[in-house]
Amino acid sequence: MKKWTLSMLLLVVLIFGSVIGFNLFKQKMMGEYFANMPVPSYPVTTMEVTPKDWTPRIAAIGFIEPIQGIDISNESSGIVRAIHFESGQKVKAGDVLLELDADVEKANLRSAQGRVHSVEANLKRTRQLLNRGSVSQGQLDEAQASYQELIGQVDSLKATIARRTIRAPFDGVMGIRNAFLGQYLNAGTDIARLEDSSQFRIRFTIPQTRIADIAVGQALNIFVDAYPATPFEGEVTAIEPQVNPDSGVVQVQASIPNQDGKLRSGMFAKLDVQLPVQHEQILVPQTAINFTLYGQTVYVVSKQQPEEGKEKEKPNAEDETVYIAKQRVIEVAEREDDYARVVKGLKAGEVIVTTGQVRLSNGSHVKLVEDDALDTPESAPQL
Repeated sequence: MKKWTLSMLLLVVLIFGSVIGFNLFKQKMMGEYFANMPVPSYPVTTMEVTPKDWTPRIAAIGFIEPIQGIDISNESSGIVRAIHFESGQKVKAGDVLLELDADVEKANLRSAQGRVHSVEANLKRTRQLLNRGSVSQGQLDEAQASYQELIGQVDSLKATIARRTIRAPFDGVMGIRNAFLGQYLNAGTDIARLEDSSQFRIRFTIPQTRIADIAVGQALNIFVDAYPATPFEGEVTAIEPQVNPDSGVVQVQASIPNQDGKLRSGMFAKLDVQLPVQHEQILVPQTAINFTLYGQTVYVVSKQQPEEGKEKEKPNAEDETVYIAKQRVIEVAEREDDYARVVKGLKAGEVIVTTGQVRLSNGSHVKLVEDDALDTPESAPQL
């Protein structure tokens, strides 16, 4: 019985010892394998940081407005008797555009004007009789009041007739006519649009942090969808003195000459306020910048020679240069199109990773490749 128990214990010890020994052997072999396994190199594209000139700008959007533009309408109702303009016609200030029926007003005016002579003569006689003592001061006051009342009626009728004759308040171009001969127009009817298209303006907003970068007289470029490749030059004419307390923005107004007549009011426009050129700036592609919880980073590539005494993988093989990518925190001041201006964290001459950094970590080995996948094509592919 004792021999059997001793044999079983010995068997158990052998089994457990074999398992433990196998595991130790396995761990040792795996450690040697991973220790001798070559470090993976990830393919990346790179570029050398070179100082360049940077033209900062303030980008904004807005709608083009005319310097002067109104909807022509009538003050009083009536029937259209004459129309003196056509759709799209250029007019001068003071030109008669439309006349409403004013026969009744003109007849009343003639009647009132016919009474002016007799009332004025009666006033003169009353004054003479007052000097002789034949009439009282009250009778002179009544004669004076009658004369002034009649003159007021004449002026009122003239103003009523003038309101029924619609004139152009300024030089401009008429829009499409909405009134027709013989049509009855209610007061306030929209007859046509009149705009001075020789010059336009645009209103836009900028953040209050950019107030110091903008001033009256500053040049800017305006782009519209109708002429995407043609910049229209303008200049800042006014800056709102108050910052909007709710949004923290400032309203700015700029004028845009329109000598060629290409612009139209109501166009949606993009604009760039031109700022002074900054020389010798560090510019990097925006594709090279990584966004992390602790800031914006780039991978800087440096060369490293193989360690001395390390066995070569192939006999008689030459030492190859090893490239290592190290993560570095940077500070970006501005972004424009495909590039960003870096003000801290990079210096001229350093090499950074532009694409392929998704699989990298700090200290990763990289392999430099040339790839034009991010080059902008001359034309978009047709579907």
